[in-house]
Amino acid sequence: MGLKGAAGEPIPNPFNGLARHEVEFRRGEFSLIAAGPGTGKSLLALNLAMYGNLPCLYFSADSGAATQITRATAIITGENVRTIKRKLIAEDFGSYHAHLGKRWWVRFNFDARPTPRDLERDLACYFEVFGCFPHLIVVDNITNVDGGAVTDAEGFTFGLEAMCDYLSEMARETKAHVTALHHVVGEFSDGLKPIPLSGVKGKIGRVPSLILTIHKEIDGMDSRILNVSPVKNREGFEDSSGETFSSYDFNRDNMRLTDLDSLSEF
Repeated sequence: MGLKGAAGEPIPNPFNGLARHEVEFRRGEFSLIAAGPGTGKSLLALNLAMYGNLPCLYFSADSGAATQITRATAIITGENVRTIKRKLIAEDFGSYHAHLGKRWWVRFNFDARPTPRDLERDLACYFEVFGCFPHLIVVDNITNVDGGAVTDAEGFTFGLEAMCDYLSEMARETKAHVTALHHVVGEFSDGLKPIPLSGVKGKIGRVPSLILTIHKEIDGMDSRILNVSPVKNREGFEDSSGETFSSYDFNRDNMRLTDLDSLSEF
């Protein structure tokens, strides 16, 4: 159980641009990644989870097993995600087993509507199997966690605040970095302009130590760039307007994100 590391230690991450903005994913802290649908929240989280071969528990309520397995395999191997998907469907996946085996302590839960009790059960199971808690816990999306019935907008916001408090406590208790994915208000849902802190749905900026928002650029060749803005950052630079960001090229073939300022190997 004596793995190196404790609360406050940054986990490895591939995002050099964010590092230049003093953004780190620290153990024992809770962060939020917010963007419009289909902008790239899950891609950012999955690239973080697959980097560095760190202990990770990923609650993927928003995406099914086939989607996440093929994406993760593409990120790890660099191979075309469509080829991987065909092999998965054809039950010809054996050539990837060795690659995936190297990420043996990355685990997924694909329940569409997990409860806090489900999260705690899986954390207990993870500790039982591996003798440690994960260094990274991803909740994709925070609104998919079943925190009880909500009848109005005020109750929705209160429920999100309470869930943020719960996930922040989870980070402190497990010494994991916990990151949750979340939506933005309608004005920014197309993902085509910088998203300020005030654009986070429910305005739940009090609890997370770090909040990142994502907007995208698309050209006529179907290329995509993801721009990631640190709109809240207790440990470093922040710009609540969302106008300051680091940019990443999204490779649609292998699902990898690469810094535009300094090309680096995964």
